[in-house]
Amino acid sequence: MDERSRHDRTARLLEARLEALAVASARVPRGERDLDREIVAAVAATRHAVALELLSFDEAAAIWSAVAQRHPGAGWC
Repeated sequence: MDERSRHDRTARLLEARLEALAVASARVPRGERDLDREIVAAVAATRHAVALELLSFDEAAAIWSAVAQRHPGAGWC
């Protein structure tokens, strides 16, 4: 897999994971408290992707921001 493919795949996977967490937190009565570990894991995965230079900090922030705009009830975004 070349560098561009790795980048694109990482961005898609991160966005999909955040979308799934946002949807799940809206459906679960206690929302984000029940998903704390998964949210922390998504934060860690984002940091690792940036540290490994798979995504830039700005790209990662834009992904989180886009998900937060689509799911304003997900206060963890």
